[in-house]
Amino acid sequence: MKKTVILGALTVAGLAAGAASAATLDDVKARGNLNCGVSTGLTGFSAPDANGVWQGFDVAVCRAVAAAVLGDPMAVEFVPTTGQTRFTALASGEIDMLARNTTWTFSRDNDLKFEFVGVNYYDGQGFMIPKELGVSSAKELDGATVCIQTGTTTELNLADFFRVNNISYEPVPIETNAEAQQQYLAGACDVYTTDASGLAATRASFEAPGDHVILPEIISKEPLGPLVRHGDNEWGDIVRWTLNALIAAEEYGVTSANIGELASAPGNNPEINRLLGTEGELGAMIGLEADWAQKAIMANGNYGEIFEKNIGENTPIGLSRGLNAQWTDGGLMYSPPFR
Repeated sequence: MKKTVILGALTVAGLAAGAASAATLDDVKARGNLNCGVSTGLTGFSAPDANGVWQGFDVAVCRAVAAAVLGDPMAVEFVPTTGQTRFTALASGEIDMLARNTTWTFSRDNDLKFEFVGVNYYDGQGFMIPKELGVSSAKELDGATVCIQTGTTTELNLADFFRVNNISYEPVPIETNAEAQQQYLAGACDVYTTDASGLAATRASFEAPGDHVILPEIISKEPLGPLVRHGDNEWGDIVRWTLNALIAAEEYGVTSANIGELASAPGNNPEINRLLGTEGELGAMIGLEADWAQKAIMANGNYGEIFEKNIGENTPIGLSRGLNAQWTDGGLMYSPPFR
């Protein structure tokens, strides 16, 4: 078992080292589109709509990067990946970046040779059960069958939680969120566990979401964010600062509604001016046009607009900002200075 895990990690790391030797920015420009890895379908985060157009919170990050680099937020080829296939797709160069509710961990950063460029959602693992079971705490789940996606941090978290609380469970391995929904609703497992945001998104897609309860326990830290391969610092900087631009825009009140006016008639706030490229030479420092951040923000709005549109309290998913509020509002969202 250990040999298989080690060899698998070495294979992914080896692929990453080879793929990163090429300049990703040049490849994306030559190709004319961004290849972005996403989930196989998670409502609110990354899923195709009725017309086959990908929408969602993570999708918006891909589109912002495409807008910054290519000037077109629609110049994205979305590549669905599972918990098992996502890292190989990135390491091999099949995708240029991964934006798939993926947790930033030590081993993924170092052993697998990936670079997490930031956090776009602070999350934690939770549990969802049918309300009819009458369970009010995860500590009451002794002997439960639990649907869990393979190849994820949730597997280890689950084992740790049950061990610490001296209770037992029977895992029901599943590959995708769609399979998890099917198995859970069919009664193949008593409980579904994954990131709490994913549970909310999954429940929102049920015919009777009120028949299911997300238990209060959050058993882990799951900082989710986009990632790229090690070894191509220029590309990593572009994806990192595109995410930062969305976060900073919200802090400074730059929205999809007023960005045109702020860019055409620069005001007295130098941070906004530098962000929008009307002052300074920040774009040139990362190999992009002066208005790269403008284009990124115009694609879907600032971070707050993206959050509210896709997963916020007024959507079926109904997530509050919580830790994902701006630092000025008691949250953890914070961009380094644009200077």
